[in-house]
Amino acid sequence: MSAQVHQLPTTHQPPAVQPDRGDWGALRAELHDRCADRDLAALWSELATGERKALLASAKIDPRECLTALEQMPKFNRDSIRAAVHRMSQYAARLRDRLEGDKPHPSRELAAHARQAIAEGNTKAALHWLGLIERGVA
Repeated sequence: MSAQVHQLPTTHQPPAVQPDRGDWGALRAELHDRCADRDLAALWSELATGERKALLASAKIDPRECLTALEQMPKFNRDSIRAAVHRMSQYAARLRDRLEGDKPHPSRELAAHARQAIAEGNTKAALHWLGLIERGVA
């Protein structure tokens, strides 16, 4: 008696992200991670104890929580920490802008070179300078 081998039916599952959707799948995954506070947990794990205490102080949470894993904190505390990170990031950006002062944007110098090349009739050089500006080199 010979045994017959039959292929078991398998269900082909389409990929989680359809190829024609561009970066929407990555965006969706990022949003799911944010909802689950995975991005915040990764940041929290990288912070030193002093940095955690400063963040907790900004979030108006007891600084003794600095040794607690983010996953063990209540949702309200995680939301407060996320808001504190956002506030501190905005503050750092404003401070950086203030420290840099009123110096002109780096692309101004490149634009001046492009204008000079146009005035001299050197189209090739002007296109070079404009290309640098467009690529965001400065």
